[in-house]
Amino acid sequence: MKKSEKIKFIQAKLDEIYPTVPIPLDHSDAYTLLIAVLLSAQCTDKRVNIITPDLFAKADTPQKMAQLPVEEIEALIKTCGLYRNKSKAIKKLSQILVEKFNGQVPDNFKDLESLPGVGHKTASVVMSQAFGVPAFPVDTHIHRLATRWKLTSGKNVVQTEKDLKRLFPKESWNKLHLQIIYFGREYCPARGHQPESCPICSQLQK
Repeated sequence: MKKSEKIKFIQAKLDEIYPTVPIPLDHSDAYTLLIAVLLSAQCTDKRVNIITPDLFAKADTPQKMAQLPVEEIEALIKTCGLYRNKSKAIKKLSQILVEKFNGQVPDNFKDLESLPGVGHKTASVVMSQAFGVPAFPVDTHIHRLATRWKLTSGKNVVQTEKDLKRLFPKESWNKLHLQIIYFGREYCPARGHQPESCPICSQLQK
């Protein structure tokens, strides 16, 4: 299968299996999404969705979060990996949003990535899902599948993101990155993967 045919096939198959894709992290606005994505590093989306209702009941705006002691934030997110570092980052970025951005989450990569605890992937998710700006956040699922499908030879997520952006049309990125994540979890896992029964891998091998 030529690469152009492979791209069309993958996109068509993902559209067939996932015609609509819900955002995996529960949130109500750009701020609660930003906090949920920050929490999701080294923590499952399922676990984040268990943690955030209690956290957001206490503080669902930068103004409220900035008032909470770090220890209180820690207690609310303790079952999440790296909770101490995340608690400090959440408080600090909330203070910065209040002081520098009028309590609003910025809608550009430069300002988002200047916030504590916010890297390029987190910024990409917020830009894509909160503001509808075309972005291609690459997590471990996407990196694994892109390598497995020979769409990238990238040794890291930075190269994988560049390769996928080059291969797939820009208007598909925001939906596609979620489709690949869901597909990776459901059909194409890291361990115990059976290529012959995978809807995509079984066809790419032909």
